[in-house]
Amino acid sequence: MNTKTLRVLEYEKIKNMLLQKVESSLGRSVAEQLTPSVNLQEVIQWQKETSEASGLLIQKGQVSMGGVHDLSYHIKRAEIGSFLYPGQLLEVADTLRAARRLKSMVKDTKEEERRYPIIEEYINTLYSFKTIEDRITECIISEEEISDNASPALKNIRRQIEAKNAGIRSRLNSIISSAQTQKYLQEAIITIRQDRYVVPVKQEHRANFQGLIHDQSSSGATLFIEPMAIVEMNNELKELKLKEKAEIERILAELTAMIGEKTEEIKGNQKILAHLDFLFAKGKLSVQMRGVEPELNEAGKIRIKNGRHPLLDAKAVVPTNIWIGEDFQTLVITGPNTGGKTVTLKTVGLLTLMAQSGFHVPADFGTKLSVFQQVFADIGDEQSIEQSLSTFSSHMTNIVEILNRVENKALILLDELGAGTDPTEGAALAIAILNHLYVLGARTIATTHYTELKQYALTTKGVKNASVEFDVETLSPTYRLLIGVPGKSNAFEISKRLGLDQYIVDRAKEYISKDEIEFEDLLTTIEKNKQTAEREKDEAIRLKLMIQEHKEEYERKLEKLAQQREKLLKEAKEEARKILKEAKEEAEQVIKDLRELSIEQEEKEKNRKIEEARKKLRDQLDHMGNGWMTNPDNVINTKPPKQLKLGDTVVILTLNQKGNVVTLPDENGDLTVQVGIMKVNVNINHLRLDKEEKEKASKVGTGKIMKAKSQSIQSSLDLRGQMLEEALLNTDKYLDDAYIAGLREITIIHGKGTGVLRDGIKQLLKGHRHVKSYRDGAYGEGGTGVTIAELK
Repeated sequence: MNTKTLRVLEYEKIKNMLLQKVESSLGRSVAEQLTPSVNLQEVIQWQKETSEASGLLIQKGQVSMGGVHDLSYHIKRAEIGSFLYPGQLLEVADTLRAARRLKSMVKDTKEEERRYPIIEEYINTLYSFKTIEDRITECIISEEEISDNASPALKNIRRQIEAKNAGIRSRLNSIISSAQTQKYLQEAIITIRQDRYVVPVKQEHRANFQGLIHDQSSSGATLFIEPMAIVEMNNELKELKLKEKAEIERILAELTAMIGEKTEEIKGNQKILAHLDFLFAKGKLSVQMRGVEPELNEAGKIRIKNGRHPLLDAKAVVPTNIWIGEDFQTLVITGPNTGGKTVTLKTVGLLTLMAQSGFHVPADFGTKLSVFQQVFADIGDEQSIEQSLSTFSSHMTNIVEILNRVENKALILLDELGAGTDPTEGAALAIAILNHLYVLGARTIATTHYTELKQYALTTKGVKNASVEFDVETLSPTYRLLIGVPGKSNAFEISKRLGLDQYIVDRAKEYISKDEIEFEDLLTTIEKNKQTAEREKDEAIRLKLMIQEHKEEYERKLEKLAQQREKLLKEAKEEARKILKEAKEEAEQVIKDLRELSIEQEEKEKNRKIEEARKKLRDQLDHMGNGWMTNPDNVINTKPPKQLKLGDTVVILTLNQKGNVVTLPDENGDLTVQVGIMKVNVNINHLRLDKEEKEKASKVGTGKIMKAKSQSIQSSLDLRGQMLEEALLNTDKYLDDAYIAGLREITIIHGKGTGVLRDGIKQLLKGHRHVKSYRDGAYGEGGTGVTIAELK
């Protein structure tokens, strides 16, 4: 890719933004080497990687690459048999831990959330060496400290050193505290010189103090002398420290050898971690810029939807919509200065380079970009006084270089083509250059002020006009790009708005030809019509999107209803099968009991009648089951009972059986009904309230029981002095009674004791069907000697 183009389009600034996102030197080295690719498949792969990285970051919130270090130097030392220092070993452990953490992240992700096959494949190929990581962590405390637990020998040596230090200090303390010795000392302190314990002795008393001189003060008045009494002890301490050093080196060599055995795997990890850090940096940049993955092609087709220049303030920049390469391959943009022509050129060029580098582009979904073999840009005025180059000469030098190097499948961006010289000659040169590039098959976008180029674009196949919109009323550009409409100079209108006399404006119009005036007026009409058409198009799109949104909402609701209906039917069928099966089993048991108990009738006659009864019962049950299963809709109550109470008598429509309400409906309308000896789970839509039974129940049966329970039940239960099994039975019965009585909160008194009774009661409450929650008693309620339970 042309280096001058990269500089002109400020590609390096995008790379600098990327470098701010990487977390390791490994990722930085990969990012620094990034250049746009000209291979379509490679670019597609890069884009997919960026999409996965940004998606994973949005899902997880953050994927940390912290702790990753460049281990190239460490690996070389391990390979040649040298040993690594503690700080280097810690860097190895941190890097291994980062790789293991990434593998754990993928492993812990639920199967249905795994939508990132490329990144997962990278992570799955990482090696995990937890044994090495743990061993290093166990042995190394910091960059300068080895743990005592690194080896038994080291621990033993350090204990001896500690004991020897204590012995030396004790001996020295007795020396410096002696009244006879103190008069020879400068100060009664113990210090260290050359790793040996010494005391400060006055120079004049040197002869009176036996020992070895190791140092003296700067004034010479003090000598630091090792007393002869501790010379041997200092020698022993020195020897122990040498042993400690040797053991530490042995431990470091052992750890390094463990790393040396896995150098190839660690090298592989390094490459993958570097690439992952680079990928997540691109993902972070995509999220920051609200970028999208563009649709890519090799046909030179560009369609940017609401593209934003990534180096401009996202809140202030006006998005641009531009396309080229389908109906036309050359676009001529006209309009006033500061109208946004140059920004449009740079946006197209920079977004193309970003896409070919695997970056997401700051635009809307549906943006299409092409992979070009070459991208050239002549933007800006590079005139040089030293080289005696005018504006025209500077531009023409760049264009000549472009024309000499351009090939097929190239994108050419030309700013102010033909400017800086005679307008007639400049326009003619510009048209010739555009024709030449068109013949070569390049995609060209050029900005100009020349009317001749507007006319050329109107009359030439494959060339299209475009303009940047300008509001004459406010004398300011809107920065909107209008494709298909050539720009009007607006010089006369702007002059009038700025206060130029109408007489002068009219005289100026006399100096230009009638055809040119008519052409400018035609441009004004076209621009107004274009704006009207754009507004109507936007309104039509808005209405279409709104209709589509309503349609999708209705389809979602319809699908949800269908799913709910299917679920209810399935649950009802399963419940019916269960009830039928239980009924058949009960009937079989009854017949079996009859056979065993009946001894009065003749055996053969008895069996015949029983078999007939069983067959009749089976046929009836099968008929009932089949009829219910094939007509589920006729047993759904469109007006289900409201405000059901515990004990209410209801009719189960699916079974045509009466029962009593045991539990109230949940949020889905499901509840439990007692039918004889069986408890049946049903939906409230399959029930009908039995008013007669309800009135009767208030006098007798369940209603009477509930009334009696509510009058006799206490709000607390005292279990003190009971065995655990007895207490559990009593608590279970008490919970049933309290629930039927309608109590909401009860107190169970179990005392403190050994805690066996308390723990058993809490275990029972934890899974009990009537208990919503439970807690220890608060201060004033009995503390840990009671448990307070809230019932459903």
